[in-house]
Amino acid sequence: QVQLVESGGGLVQAGGSLRLSCAASGSIYSINVMGWYRQAPGKQRELVARVTSGGSTNYADSVKGRFTISRDNAKNTVDLQMNSLEPEDTATYYCNAVGLALYARGFHSWGQGTQVTVSS
Repeated sequence: QVQLVESGGGLVQAGGSLRLSCAASGSIYSINVMGWYRQAPGKQRELVARVTSGGSTNYADSVKGRFTISRDNAKNTVDLQMNSLEPEDTATYYCNAVGLALYARGFHSWGQGTQVTVSS
């Protein structure tokens, strides 16, 4: 079983910055992809950014140039630096990880979510 624990959400004014962090723990053999998703009230969960173990990244068009995802493979952590925040970024942000646990069992885990609120 692989657990993800997020931290770093909060309330910020438009134009401000926040940094989200996520740490994976448990019976991890390897993590292929780590990423961040978000879900606003009444909307579907959407990809914000993700990064592979090799360092390849994908970003939602709405956050390109403002958000930066980074990963520490040795520590099984992933961070999301969010700059120039907009009220539209308000959502619950979820950490996600996909990989292999011990005994070659695949896993796809989610964190509990951390709230980000951007005031105008």
